[in-house]
Amino acid sequence: MDVNERIKAVLAQHPMVLFMKGAPQFPMCGFSARAAQALDDAGATFHAVNVLADPEMRAALPHYANWPTFPQLFIQGELIGGCDIVEDLKVSGELARMANDVAGESHA
Repeated sequence: MDVNERIKAVLAQHPMVLFMKGAPQFPMCGFSARAAQALDDAGATFHAVNVLADPEMRAALPHYANWPTFPQLFIQGELIGGCDIVEDLKVSGELARMANDVAGESHA
């Protein structure tokens, strides 16, 4: 399976995915830490992918998503954005609403 197919498979398996440097419990960069914390604060259940553990995916994701940096948050397979966007969505209350919508759809 090529790397783009692996990315698509992860996105198909999980309604909310954060591609980040490190893991939520042990982030390896400040932006990834802030995005994971914003998701936790919003009550989101998300799947995290450590791009540092997969150099091929780390190299391919910026092209796949047309987004140059990490972290990258996807909801229902659609790129939402990086750290600043995730934090802005949290402050506005939209991130909690999006997380609730995703949780509701996964239980339906």
